[in-house]
Amino acid sequence: MRADGALARVIRSAAGRDGPERCDLCAQAVPEQHRHLYAADREELLCACGACAVLFAGEGAGGGRYLLVPSRRVRLAPVDTGPLGVPVGLVFFVPRADGTVTAQGPSPAGAMRWEVEADRWARMCAACPPLATMAPEVEALLVNTVRGLDHHWIVPVDDCFRMVALVRREWRGLAGGGRVWPAVERFFTELTERS
Repeated sequence: MRADGALARVIRSAAGRDGPERCDLCAQAVPEQHRHLYAADREELLCACGACAVLFAGEGAGGGRYLLVPSRRVRLAPVDTGPLGVPVGLVFFVPRADGTVTAQGPSPAGAMRWEVEADRWARMCAACPPLATMAPEVEALLVNTVRGLDHHWIVPVDDCFRMVALVRREWRGLAGGGRVWPAVERFFTELTERS
């Protein structure tokens, strides 16, 4: 996903710039907590007001061009992501509609991206069956094993990009400074399960 659309606005608003967020389809002002659509052709998140979100809630609505980002969050038992070959402890894995899987980790410049081998992801799903239930493009496995933590969640991708924006906003210097890691820990502490 690119740092356009809703993600760019999250980053700007985290820095104190911009006015109220607006629906990317009808320009209606949206509350702080609102739904997002994934624009598959542009690989970006779009803000959606309640009325526009309803239009994309059904199976096949939007003809695959826009996908409503689900709201479910599921906390998982620890999952060994080492075999996936991603060298960082704060990362999210997004299965794609074409069967590929991307891993993205936050950095001061935005999200770094890696491709995950499909057979390794398949073995991971066999070992942890809830991963096979993830909706392609719009749900992710979010992992934080930094500083001895062991958080593993299935989350909507907009949660992942809120975390990317938080890291960008709080990072200082070469190692992150004293603000970023407590902010990341708080982010994970505040995640709650929902169906």
